[in-house]
Amino acid sequence: MYTKKPNVKQLSGLLILLCLCLGINQNIFAQEPVQIAATVAFNQYKGTVVNSSNKDPLVFASLTVNGTNISTITNSEGEFLLKIPKTLTSGKITVSFLGFETKVVNIEDLKEDGNKIALNTSVTELTEVNISVPKDAKSLVRKTLQNRGSNYVNDPTVMTAFYRETIKKRRTNVSLSEAVVNIYKQPYTYSRKDAVQLYKARKSTNYKKLDTVALKLQGGPFSTLYLDIMKYPEYVFTEDMLDYYTFSFGQTTSINNQPVYVVNFKQLETLNEPLYYGTLYINPDNFVLTSAIYHLNLENEKLASAAFVKKKPRNVTVTPTEASYRVDYRNKNGKWHYGYGNVQLEFKVNWKRKLFNSRYKLSCEMAVTDWQTNTENKYLKPKERLRPTVIIGDEASGFSDPSFWGEYNVIEPEKSIESAIKKIQRQLKRTNNS
Repeated sequence: MYTKKPNVKQLSGLLILLCLCLGINQNIFAQEPVQIAATVAFNQYKGTVVNSSNKDPLVFASLTVNGTNISTITNSEGEFLLKIPKTLTSGKITVSFLGFETKVVNIEDLKEDGNKIALNTSVTELTEVNISVPKDAKSLVRKTLQNRGSNYVNDPTVMTAFYRETIKKRRTNVSLSEAVVNIYKQPYTYSRKDAVQLYKARKSTNYKKLDTVALKLQGGPFSTLYLDIMKYPEYVFTEDMLDYYTFSFGQTTSINNQPVYVVNFKQLETLNEPLYYGTLYINPDNFVLTSAIYHLNLENEKLASAAFVKKKPRNVTVTPTEASYRVDYRNKNGKWHYGYGNVQLEFKVNWKRKLFNSRYKLSCEMAVTDWQTNTENKYLKPKERLRPTVIIGDEASGFSDPSFWGEYNVIEPEKSIESAIKKIQRQLKRTNNS
């Protein structure tokens, strides 16, 4: 058993990188985007991925172009936008979602818009699972952590990823940021952290809707990159930290037509510090973590708030009401790598002598859309790197340009975000005409 309690500042480094900054009339950090012209001719395909039985949208379903590293993710309404070079029009796309049978679709069968891909629920029998897997859930997690060197990409890689973050005040969009970044991913056995380079970015914020408070999400793409548990176990649990949790098996499911063990975990009831609870999805054949969905325990409001809030006015109390995380991995040639990360945060903001509180929802997500081995082992120069404390800048523009993203694969915006973009475009037009 453990001999000392976990230190929230040490064990919750992820939270510090996701800290919330509130301050009146503060300047926003502006990162100058590197403009890169699109040089590859491509076709784009729009559509939705749904449950075949009830037609419900499948959120965060993965679409991958076979034989390539090109991929994307469906949004919160099951919608996707996939850009494919014209040289690959005769290829195939693999569509997968946790607990559903994988489907392979011919690219030539897709239309430019209105595609609907229906997936069937997967029924997995326990007898299909490898009987050599440890029957103790904690031992299975420990073995999974130990095997990261053999299961995950062990060569330096350069990944192209699309990042989006939004801030809502209740149901109103008040801030929207998007960026395409290069991730210089280090091998999973290396202690060296990944580096991020900004390709292109745009952002718009309506500070009138923020009650004169500049609410900012610090960390940018790192907020989702550090969800990679197998690369950064110290932000959730290392092997030593396993003793702070209890583990149990859930009902077996499948990913990409392969059975996976479902492992539920939560912190010990004797611990007061806010740790995590959630579910791990582990492939029993090679002890691979294929996906994880988890949350921060917010019962201790004081400690949870201290972990998130970096700066605020004295007469304001900020209380986190939700902190949810998701990470998905993808397999290429027998090796797994980080593919998608998602963060959902909700806060209640109370002002002294103010009758009603304000509620804010912050979300950020990043999907790897392409990658290649860094054969020359190139490194970013310090001036080319984003800082882990970056705040995506207000000065980045582009919402008035429909071809802003060019060939880059992005996560299809939800209708609410599309509505926000249209409002931003109208605001820009009025400003330019005034």
